[in-house]
Amino acid sequence: MVAGPLPAPSGPGKDRLRLWIRLLRASRTIEAELRERLKKEFNTTLPRFDVMAALYRAPEGMLMSDLSRFLLVSNGNVTGIVDRLVSEGLVVHDIIGPLVNMDMKQLLAFTRMTGDFVKAMLNCGKPIIAAVDGVAVGAGAIIAMSSDIRIATPEAKTAFLFTRVGLAGCDMGACAILPRIIGQGRAAELLYTGRTMTAAEGERWGFYNRLVDAASLEADALDMAARIVSGPTFAHGITKTQLNQEWSMGLDQAIEAEAQAQAICMQTRDFERAYKAFVAKEKPVFEGD
Repeated sequence: MVAGPLPAPSGPGKDRLRLWIRLLRASRTIEAELRERLKKEFNTTLPRFDVMAALYRAPEGMLMSDLSRFLLVSNGNVTGIVDRLVSEGLVVHDIIGPLVNMDMKQLLAFTRMTGDFVKAMLNCGKPIIAAVDGVAVGAGAIIAMSSDIRIATPEAKTAFLFTRVGLAGCDMGACAILPRIIGQGRAAELLYTGRTMTAAEGERWGFYNRLVDAASLEADALDMAARIVSGPTFAHGITKTQLNQEWSMGLDQAIEAEAQAQAICMQTRDFERAYKAFVAKEKPVFEGD
Protein backbone atom coordinates (compact mmCIF):
# COMPACT_ATOMS: atom_id res chain seq x y z
CA MET A 1 0.00 0.00 0.00
CA VAL A 2 1.30 3.42 -0.92
CA ALA A 3 0.43 6.11 1.58
CA GLY A 4 -0.82 9.38 0.19
CA PRO A 5 0.35 12.80 1.33
CA LEU A 6 -0.72 13.90 4.78
CA PRO A 7 -3.59 16.39 4.75
CA ALA A 8 -2.59 19.99 5.36
CA PRO A 9 -3.75 21.44 8.69
CA SER A 10 -6.87 23.55 8.43
CA GLY A 11 -9.12 25.71 10.57
CA PRO A 12 -7.96 26.93 14.01
CA GLY A 13 -5.05 24.48 14.01
CA LYS A 14 -3.64 26.01 10.83
CA ASP A 15 -4.01 29.51 12.24
CA ARG A 16 -2.22 28.51 15.44
CA LEU A 17 0.59 26.95 13.41
CA ARG A 18 0.98 30.10 11.36
CA LEU A 19 0.99 32.21 14.52
CA TRP A 20 3.62 29.98 16.11
CA ILE A 21 5.83 30.19 13.03
CA ARG A 22 5.54 33.99 13.06
CA LEU A 23 6.42 34.15 16.77
CA LEU A 24 9.35 31.78 16.29
CA ARG A 25 10.62 33.82 13.34
CA ALA A 26 10.37 37.06 15.33
CA SER A 27 12.17 35.52 18.30
CA ARG A 28 14.99 34.20 16.12
CA THR A 29 15.30 37.57 14.37
CA ILE A 30 15.69 39.41 17.69
CA GLU A 31 18.19 36.87 19.01
CA ALA A 32 20.19 36.96 15.79
CA GLU A 33 20.33 40.75 15.88
CA LEU A 34 21.58 40.73 19.49
CA ARG A 35 24.20 38.10 18.74
CA GLU A 36 25.37 39.94 15.63
CA ARG A 37 25.67 43.30 17.38
CA LEU A 38 27.50 41.83 20.37
CA LYS A 39 29.90 40.00 18.05
CA LYS A 40 30.45 42.87 15.63
CA GLU A 41 30.63 45.79 18.05
CA PHE A 42 31.99 44.17 21.22
CA ASN A 43 33.60 40.92 20.07
CA THR A 44 31.64 38.78 22.51
CA THR A 45 28.63 36.46 22.61
CA LEU A 46 25.48 36.22 24.71
CA PRO A 47 26.64 33.23 26.80
CA ARG A 48 30.04 34.81 27.33
CA PHE A 49 28.42 38.08 28.31
CA ASP A 50 26.37 36.29 30.99
CA VAL A 51 29.52 34.78 32.47
CA MET A 52 31.39 38.07 32.07
CA ALA A 53 28.74 39.85 34.12
CA ALA A 54 29.09 37.29 36.89
CA LEU A 55 32.89 37.57 36.97
CA TYR A 56 33.06 41.31 36.50
CA ARG A 57 33.69 42.02 40.17
CA ALA A 58 35.69 38.87 40.86
CA PRO A 59 39.07 39.38 39.17
CA GLU A 60 40.59 36.86 41.58
CA GLY A 61 38.30 34.22 40.10
CA MET A 62 35.31 32.17 41.26
CA LEU A 63 34.69 28.51 41.98
CA MET A 64 32.56 26.85 39.32
CA SER A 65 29.93 26.06 41.95
CA ASP A 66 29.83 29.72 43.00
CA LEU A 67 29.56 30.84 39.39
CA SER A 68 26.69 28.46 38.61
CA ARG A 69 24.91 29.42 41.83
CA PHE A 70 25.38 33.10 40.99
CA LEU A 71 23.82 32.58 37.56
CA LEU A 72 21.12 30.29 39.01
CA VAL A 73 21.97 27.48 36.58
CA SER A 74 23.60 24.06 36.87
CA ASN A 75 27.36 23.60 36.71
CA GLY A 76 26.96 21.93 33.34
CA ASN A 77 25.47 25.07 31.81
CA VAL A 78 28.58 27.12 32.49
CA THR A 79 31.34 24.51 32.47
CA GLY A 80 31.36 24.18 28.69
CA ILE A 81 31.58 27.92 28.16
CA VAL A 82 34.34 28.41 30.72
CA ASP A 83 36.31 25.41 29.42
CA ARG A 84 36.26 26.82 25.90
CA LEU A 85 37.32 30.23 27.14
CA VAL A 86 40.17 28.73 29.15
CA SER A 87 41.36 26.64 26.21
CA GLU A 88 41.29 29.70 23.99
CA GLY A 89 43.11 31.79 26.56
CA LEU A 90 40.26 34.26 26.62
CA VAL A 91 38.95 34.01 30.19
CA VAL A 92 40.58 37.19 31.37
CA HIS A 93 40.67 39.12 28.14
CA ASP A 94 37.29 38.15 26.71
CA ILE A 95 35.17 37.99 29.86
CA ILE A 96 36.56 40.47 32.35
CA GLY A 97 38.62 42.63 30.05
CA PRO A 98 36.13 44.20 27.62
CA LEU A 99 34.05 46.30 29.99
CA VAL A 100 36.88 47.01 32.41
CA ASN A 101 39.11 48.28 29.64
CA MET A 102 36.53 50.30 27.70
CA ASP A 103 36.61 54.07 27.90
CA MET A 104 33.49 56.06 28.68
CA LYS A 105 32.54 56.47 25.03
CA GLN A 106 32.70 52.72 24.44
CA LEU A 107 30.86 51.90 27.63
CA LEU A 108 28.12 54.36 26.77
CA ALA A 109 27.81 52.82 23.30
CA PHE A 110 27.37 49.42 24.92
CA THR A 111 24.79 50.50 27.51
CA ARG A 112 22.86 52.47 24.88
CA MET A 113 22.84 49.41 22.63
CA THR A 114 21.23 47.32 25.38
CA GLY A 115 18.76 50.12 26.03
CA ASP A 116 17.85 50.25 22.34
CA PHE A 117 16.61 46.69 22.62
CA VAL A 118 14.07 47.69 25.28
CA LYS A 119 13.03 50.70 23.22
CA ALA A 120 12.43 48.41 20.25
CA MET A 121 10.18 46.20 22.38
CA LEU A 122 8.19 49.17 23.65
CA ASN A 123 7.88 50.87 20.26
CA CYS A 124 7.23 47.87 18.00
CA GLY A 125 3.47 48.53 17.99
CA LYS A 126 2.62 44.91 18.79
CA PRO A 127 1.84 43.29 22.15
CA ILE A 128 4.64 41.03 23.39
CA ILE A 129 4.00 37.96 25.54
CA ALA A 130 6.79 36.54 27.70
CA ALA A 131 6.53 32.84 28.60
CA VAL A 132 9.02 32.14 31.39
CA ASP A 133 10.00 28.66 32.55
CA GLY A 134 13.08 28.41 34.71
CA VAL A 135 15.55 31.23 35.14
CA ALA A 136 15.20 34.79 33.84
CA VAL A 137 18.03 36.88 35.23
CA GLY A 138 19.86 40.02 34.18
CA ALA A 139 18.93 40.83 30.60
CA GLY A 140 16.45 37.94 30.67
CA ALA A 141 14.60 39.61 33.53
CA ILE A 142 14.62 42.87 31.59
CA ILE A 143 13.08 41.18 28.54
CA ALA A 144 10.31 39.72 30.69
CA MET A 145 9.78 43.09 32.38
CA SER A 146 9.54 44.91 29.05
CA SER A 147 6.91 42.54 27.69
CA ASP A 148 3.23 43.43 27.80
CA ILE A 149 2.02 40.16 29.29
CA ARG A 150 4.05 37.71 31.36
CA ILE A 151 3.08 34.07 31.93
CA ALA A 152 5.32 31.77 33.97
CA THR A 153 5.58 28.36 35.56
CA PRO A 154 5.78 27.86 39.35
CA GLU A 155 9.48 27.06 38.89
CA ALA A 156 10.32 30.43 37.32
CA LYS A 157 12.96 32.53 39.05
CA THR A 158 13.59 36.17 38.16
CA ALA A 159 16.47 38.33 39.33
CA PHE A 160 17.86 41.74 38.40
CA LEU A 161 21.49 40.86 39.17
CA PHE A 162 23.20 44.13 38.35
CA THR A 163 24.17 45.13 41.91
CA ARG A 164 25.69 41.68 42.42
CA VAL A 165 28.33 42.58 39.84
CA GLY A 166 28.96 46.03 41.26
CA LEU A 167 26.61 47.88 38.92
CA ALA A 168 23.53 49.99 39.58
CA GLY A 169 20.02 48.62 39.40
CA CYS A 170 19.13 51.32 36.88
CA ASP A 171 19.81 49.27 33.77
CA MET A 172 17.83 49.15 30.53
CA GLY A 173 14.89 51.07 32.00
CA ALA A 174 14.46 48.93 35.12
CA CYS A 175 14.05 51.89 37.48
CA ALA A 176 11.32 53.33 35.25
CA ILE A 177 9.41 50.20 34.27
CA LEU A 178 9.66 47.78 37.21
CA PRO A 179 8.10 50.12 39.85
CA ARG A 180 5.09 50.61 37.58
CA ILE A 181 4.55 46.86 37.51
CA ILE A 182 5.18 45.79 41.12
CA GLY A 183 5.38 49.06 43.05
CA GLN A 184 8.23 51.31 44.17
CA GLY A 185 9.12 49.49 47.39
CA ARG A 186 9.22 46.01 45.91
CA ALA A 187 11.16 47.20 42.87
CA ALA A 188 13.65 48.94 45.16
CA GLU A 189 14.19 45.73 47.11
CA LEU A 190 14.91 43.68 43.99
CA LEU A 191 17.12 46.33 42.39
CA TYR A 192 19.14 47.07 45.54
CA THR A 193 19.70 43.46 46.59
CA GLY A 194 19.67 41.57 43.28
CA ARG A 195 17.83 38.77 45.06
CA THR A 196 15.66 36.26 43.27
CA MET A 197 11.93 36.87 42.95
CA THR A 198 10.08 33.58 43.10
CA ALA A 199 7.22 32.79 40.74
CA ALA A 200 4.73 32.99 43.62
CA GLU A 201 6.00 36.44 44.56
CA GLY A 202 5.93 37.52 40.93
CA GLU A 203 2.30 36.54 40.55
CA ARG A 204 1.29 38.05 43.89
CA TRP A 205 3.06 41.31 43.10
CA GLY A 206 1.61 41.57 39.59
CA PHE A 207 4.81 40.90 37.67
CA TYR A 208 3.36 37.70 36.26
CA ASN A 209 -0.19 37.70 34.96
CA ARG A 210 -0.56 34.08 36.00
CA LEU A 211 1.29 30.84 36.65
CA VAL A 212 0.65 27.66 34.67
CA ASP A 213 2.18 24.20 34.58
CA ALA A 214 5.28 23.84 32.45
CA ALA A 215 3.51 21.34 30.19
CA SER A 216 0.86 23.90 29.25
CA LEU A 217 3.00 27.07 29.22
CA GLU A 218 3.56 27.20 25.47
CA ALA A 219 -0.06 26.40 24.65
CA ASP A 220 -1.30 29.00 27.12
CA ALA A 221 0.96 31.69 25.69
CA LEU A 222 -0.06 30.81 22.13
CA ASP A 223 -3.73 30.87 23.12
CA MET A 224 -3.30 34.37 24.54
CA ALA A 225 -1.46 35.44 21.38
CA ALA A 226 -4.24 34.01 19.21
CA ARG A 227 -6.88 35.88 21.20
CA ILE A 228 -5.00 39.14 20.74
CA VAL A 229 -4.30 38.55 17.05
CA SER A 230 -8.00 37.83 16.43
CA GLY A 231 -8.88 41.27 17.80
CA PRO A 232 -8.53 44.71 16.20
CA THR A 233 -4.76 44.75 15.72
CA PHE A 234 -4.58 48.41 14.66
CA ALA A 235 -6.40 49.36 17.86
CA HIS A 236 -4.09 47.08 19.87
CA GLY A 237 -1.14 49.05 18.51
CA ILE A 238 -2.79 52.26 19.69
CA THR A 239 -3.37 50.73 23.12
CA LYS A 240 0.31 49.75 23.42
CA THR A 241 1.42 53.22 22.36
CA GLN A 242 -0.81 54.88 24.95
CA LEU A 243 0.21 52.49 27.70
CA ASN A 244 3.82 53.52 27.15
CA GLN A 245 3.38 57.23 26.37
CA GLU A 246 0.98 58.00 29.21
CA TRP A 247 3.65 57.21 31.78
CA SER A 248 4.95 60.75 31.41
CA MET A 249 1.58 62.50 31.00
CA GLY A 250 -0.59 64.28 33.50
CA LEU A 251 -4.20 63.10 33.83
CA ASP A 252 -5.69 65.87 31.66
CA GLN A 253 -3.10 65.28 28.94
CA ALA A 254 -3.66 61.52 29.08
CA ILE A 255 -7.43 61.88 28.76
CA GLU A 256 -7.00 64.19 25.78
CA ALA A 257 -4.51 61.81 24.16
CA GLU A 258 -6.93 58.93 24.58
CA ALA A 259 -9.77 61.00 23.14
CA GLN A 260 -7.73 61.62 20.00
CA ALA A 261 -6.58 58.00 19.82
CA GLN A 262 -10.11 56.66 20.16
CA ALA A 263 -11.41 59.08 17.52
CA ILE A 264 -8.78 57.69 15.13
CA CYS A 265 -9.89 54.13 15.89
CA MET A 266 -13.51 55.11 15.23
CA GLN A 267 -12.51 55.89 11.66
CA THR A 268 -11.23 52.36 11.02
CA ARG A 269 -13.08 49.70 9.09
CA ASP A 270 -12.70 47.36 12.06
CA PHE A 271 -14.94 49.69 14.09
CA GLU A 272 -17.52 49.57 11.32
CA ARG A 273 -17.22 45.77 11.11
CA ALA A 274 -17.79 45.46 14.84
CA TYR A 275 -20.95 47.59 14.64
CA LYS A 276 -22.38 45.63 11.70
CA ALA A 277 -21.62 42.34 13.46
CA PHE A 278 -23.34 43.58 16.61
CA VAL A 279 -26.46 44.54 14.65
CA ALA A 280 -26.45 41.15 12.91
CA LYS A 281 -25.84 39.38 16.24
CA GLU A 282 -22.62 37.90 14.85
CA LYS A 283 -19.06 37.75 16.08
CA PRO A 284 -16.95 40.45 14.42
CA VAL A 285 -14.04 39.43 12.21
CA PHE A 286 -11.33 42.06 12.41
CA GLU A 287 -8.80 42.68 9.66
CA GLY A 288 -6.54 45.30 11.23
CA ASP A 289 -7.59 48.30 9.14
